[in-house]
Amino acid sequence: MREAIAIVVGLAVLGAVNWGIHGREQLLAEGRVVLLDLAPVDPRSLMQGDYMALRFKIADDAFGRGRTKESGDGRIVVNLDPRNVAAYVRRDDGTALAEGEAVLRYRVRNGEVKFATNAYFFQEGHARYYERARYGEFRVAPDGEAILMAMRGEKLEILGPPR
Repeated sequence: MREAIAIVVGLAVLGAVNWGIHGREQLLAEGRVVLLDLAPVDPRSLMQGDYMALRFKIADDAFGRGRTKESGDGRIVVNLDPRNVAAYVRRDDGTALAEGEAVLRYRVRNGEVKFATNAYFFQEGHARYYERARYGEFRVAPDGEAILMAMRGEKLEILGPPR
């Protein structure tokens, strides 16, 4: 009996994990491209390798500079220009989106607003490829969930080592 329960629980866990992976794969394949202005900082972490700490201009526009006293998670509405660069419009109050608008989910952790992530990790020794980063490229689902895909430069070129 215990073996049967262990097998059922194991299959349920595998099913849940695969469902989550499938959702992320769908977001990567079908998500809307949204570019967020960023203000990068370039710290190094001995335990985690090289990474760029990210702060997004849109968070400053929505919540002001520095730490926020707000708590909890939510969504903001952004307007996308023809290049898909986002500009803050308002907090999401459930009203219908206008043409060219999208929602972005945010999380407040320790007084800092995060959109998907607050760091971009790259291979050790490759910092020079990302020094010119100006935008974070996200894939965004209709519900506002986002995944950071790449760093882009001033002319929207994808940054990184040559392939």
